[in-house]
Amino acid sequence: MIEDQRFVVTIDGPAGVGKSSVANAVAKQLGAAFLDTGAMYRAVTLAAIGDGADLNDESVLLEILDSKNFSFDVADDGMTVAIDGVDVTEAIRDPNVTSNVRFIASAVKVRERLVDLQRAFACEHERIVTEGRDQGTVAFADAGFKFFLTADVEERAKRRKLQLEAAGKKADINELIENIKKRDAGDEQREAGALAAAGDAVIVDTTGLSFEQVVEKLVEEIKNKN
Repeated sequence: MIEDQRFVVTIDGPAGVGKSSVANAVAKQLGAAFLDTGAMYRAVTLAAIGDGADLNDESVLLEILDSKNFSFDVADDGMTVAIDGVDVTEAIRDPNVTSNVRFIASAVKVRERLVDLQRAFACEHERIVTEGRDQGTVAFADAGFKFFLTADVEERAKRRKLQLEAAGKKADINELIENIKKRDAGDEQREAGALAAAGDAVIVDTTGLSFEQVVEKLVEEIKNKN
């Protein structure tokens, strides 16, 4: 655990619930660094795909972690990601990466290594807001502020569709719904870092809430507790 970390906010939840954008906005309002853990898993996925690696072979994935230089830095609009000096911040959002990130997320040893990187990131910053699936339960179980965001599957699919279309990519709502359901099942059943709300997390159902309302609710909870 990060025993000397004074200010850690964890925001967990399933795919498509808006964790990253909410966490980034909350971090800005609190003057904290934003840790996008999903970007870490995506970066390893992108590197593995680029190498033509067997995504089911954990030893190969660990070799990729060891052989490449993964860089995660704070930026005004979130977190930048680079692999061997090449900026891949946009590339890791490719649908092919999204559909294959589950292999990296379910690799126990890889998860352990990435949790180490997450904690190392936290040690470099006095205040952080981090999002993921297991931030409040595993990576930062002693965090002072924990949230778990939820939303109806249909609502999450609509949000994802809007994101893709804004990026100029076509998306079928029914396909997105099925993909989210499969992602949820895999996240909840995996051996390590399974998706679950921490016992002391504040549960926030974002269905029907605007982005601004969610951010305001979290910031208010933090300020009241702090």
